[in-house]
Amino acid sequence: MAGRTLLVSSLLVFVISVTLAFAKHHTAEERGKAHFNDPAFAGGKKSCNTCHPDGRGLEGSGAKTKFSIMGGDQNSLEEAVNVCIVNANRGNAIDVNSTEMQEMVSYIKSLGAQ
Repeated sequence: MAGRTLLVSSLLVFVISVTLAFAKHHTAEERGKAHFNDPAFAGGKKSCNTCHPDGRGLEGSGAKTKFSIMGGDQNSLEEAVNVCIVNANRGNAIDVNSTEMQEMVSYIKSLGAQ
């Protein structure tokens, strides 16, 4: 009985440790980067990375509040992301309040002002 309790306790500690390690390495920023590199994200035909390899050209975008993309003006990074998704990637705009948008914005903000 004591051996069984020790085994169950050890297994429980192991599962909790793995879960915490997994969660730690899968941040919103990392999920946003995965979206950024996925051609099928938002029903698109190509990834954001196609036009912005490794985020090139987006440095500092996370700190901006106004954008001019493809002949239009956008008042937020979320609006700018959707313009690119629809026009460049040929995908479907995503809800600006969605988890996917928050993750994408988190990744773009992580690019900083390099």
